[in-house]
Amino acid sequence: MPAINKLTATKIRTAAPGKYNDGGGLWLHKRTDGGAQWFLRLTIHGRRREMGLGPLSEVSLKEARECASRWRAVKREGKDPIKERQRLQRVATKSDHSLRAIAEATLAAKRSELKGDTNASRWISPLRIHVFPKLGQVPVEELDQQDIRSTLAPIWHSKADTARKALNRLNLVLKHAVAMGLDVDVSAPEKAKILLGKTSHVSRNIPDLHWQDVPKFYSALNQGTVNQLALRLLILTALRSRPIRFARWEQIDGDLWTVPAENMKGLKGKTASLRVPLSQEALRVLDEAKPFERDGYIFPGQRTGVISDRTMASLMEDRDMKERS
Repeated sequence: MPAINKLTATKIRTAAPGKYNDGGGLWLHKRTDGGAQWFLRLTIHGRRREMGLGPLSEVSLKEARECASRWRAVKREGKDPIKERQRLQRVATKSDHSLRAIAEATLAAKRSELKGDTNASRWISPLRIHVFPKLGQVPVEELDQQDIRSTLAPIWHSKADTARKALNRLNLVLKHAVAMGLDVDVSAPEKAKILLGKTSHVSRNIPDLHWQDVPKFYSALNQGTVNQLALRLLILTALRSRPIRFARWEQIDGDLWTVPAENMKGLKGKTASLRVPLSQEALRVLDEAKPFERDGYIFPGQRTGVISDRTMASLMEDRDMKERS
């Protein structure tokens, strides 16, 4: 029988990024961003699968071993541990029809189209901040337009865009509840909108930078930071922020950048990609960015992932840029 309990607390604490085997299929994956994750490697019906057991920050070595032992016992009974855990989770949450629980289920169903944790967080943020504190524990079957109206009324005029997003999210959550077979008033958000009335908020276009001012602004981005280099590349390629933020070195081939469809607005869900020719100045910017590379990303965030979608906009706001008359 293969040796088990190979790891120690000291080895875990001092180990470099990589994957470490504790034996019996239990592994620890230490990432380059400082995080670490336990997983159990199993062969189920002839297929090797990996079952996440939680982050090292929350699951100790002892707890990971106990958890692995329990799921190995389930496998010995002829069951698929991954499917069994999913079944137990469904049983545990079956009676939880709170707005928060159904919203989380809606988000889980939409994750594949949201592309990443940042977008998922942004999707649920209007509900988490403005709706859950008051209505999070309310069963969706009991939710009505009066509940929604009283919750969104304080921000209906002062934060109209956020309130509109919250209302749209609630509409999707209630439709998800209907798909689950729950008896809800799917028209409650629309009726709440009628009760709230027309917003007094006046939408304003985001001020743009006159083309004659672009060279001066570009020259001012001279500190060589990740954020400034990203904004420089955005200016040089005329792309949106997402393809810049999620740019990876394998997408660059000489002076040609192939942007995958999932990073381009209007191309998501398609197989097409966008080919962007790179000028000598753009290649120079990319060369300056090489020391910052992490996990293949050209413009990584300070701790994990990539720079946020607010980063480049903030650079412009810091310079108090105004719309030209």
